[in-house]
Amino acid sequence: MYYKSPSLQTIRTAFLPTRNDASGGMARCLAYGGLAIILWAVSPMATARGQEPPATNAAAGKKPSEAKFQFPPVLKVIRDQEAAWNDGDIERFMQHYCKSDRLTFSSGGKTTRGWKNTMANYRRRYPTKEKMGNVLFDNLEVFTLGDKAALVLGQYHLKRKSDPLDGNFSLVFEKIDGRWVIIHDHTSQAKKEKKEQE
Repeated sequence: MYYKSPSLQTIRTAFLPTRNDASGGMARCLAYGGLAIILWAVSPMATARGQEPPATNAAAGKKPSEAKFQFPPVLKVIRDQEAAWNDGDIERFMQHYCKSDRLTFSSGGKTTRGWKNTMANYRRRYPTKEKMGNVLFDNLEVFTLGDKAALVLGQYHLKRKSDPLDGNFSLVFEKIDGRWVIIHDHTSQAKKEKKEQE
């Protein structure tokens, strides 16, 4: 739910005394002025957007950290992708990407263009459920960019028997035909720390 903060002109018109109301005007001005400050202080202009309890990730066996600046429609897409991946369903996972040549996917210093090419890369890198492992998307931050776009920053943690992976990602979402879909994905792998020699 979003709230529109009262403008300064509204506060002046409602609370400042007029020339014909000099008596008692100052006291009323101070009282209402204080109320206006309190109302402004609890508005979104002075505080972050309301938080909601984070979803749990049963497949990964962890509870993700609470997202900052939450935007439920976009967060739902990310959690649906997480569930699809942990079910070993790349096709379902890819349904949340823009299914056109507009999609771009940047990783490892290269950019892949188009939904079909992105799907082909996923299938080549993760041909089996064992290779896919279990993923957790964590430390999410969602920034709305107007009414039909949003930016998401986050981290991923891929657990599997061999070669577990961690890294960062940034996603650009756009609302197309009533659906929030990913039009750009930039994923980078964290550098693995070398074990100290004993």
